Amino acid sequence: MATDELVLRASFCEVCRWMWQRGLIGSVEGNLTARLDADRLLITPKGKHKGTLKPNDMVVIDLEGKALGGGTPSSEVKLHLEVYAQRPDCSAAIHAHPPIATGFALAHETIPDNLLPEAAVFLGSVALVPFAMPGTDATRDAIRPLLDDHKTFLLANHGALVLGTDIYDAFARMETLERVATVVYNSHLIGNPVSLPQRDFQALLENSLSGKLG
Repeated sequence: MATDELVLRASFCEVCRWMWQRGLIGSVEGNLTARLDADRLLITPKGKHKGTLKPNDMVVIDLEGKALGGGTPSSEVKLHLEVYAQRPDCSAAIHAHPPIATGFALAHETIPDNLLPEAAVFLGSVALVPFAMPGTDATRDAIRPLLDDHKTFLLANHGALVLGTDIYDAFARMETLERVATVVYNSHLIGNPVSLPQRDFQALLENSLSGKLG
């Protein structure tokens, strides 16, 4: 096994543990993928506790979702495959169920990007993806029209998906999504949140790669 693959497998274990410890997922929830090379992806296995995964638990798949080594890939493989088919700039993706952000997804409400600088610069416009039965081809159809212009997604009645330049970048985006969602939720409990001044918001957008990774 190549050194790069060994490092990536270890990174998956670390990020899965962080996500579980931070409450972004519970037990067997969520899934991670990353590019190994032009023709192969690494993905978390189906049905295993994310807080206790070992490097050898990860599964190698091709771009059609066929397992090339390891156990059974996550049932959300079709969602991830569509990401890599449409976004050559994406090297990693994470699906999770962060509680507050998922609350927005259940309410079919997106999270504005004009309230906090972190949202404007790092999250970009958060897309709300129509509900599709998890693990089915419908998930590919639902997210396909939104992939080109977004890197952060709320999956209606399901959870969240984020893209990254690597697995750590994707994790940072998921963590930021939940923090921003929590702050926005709290602001609604206190009163009516006030948007950033339009000129400053535009300046933030101009200094970011809105809709792209980075």
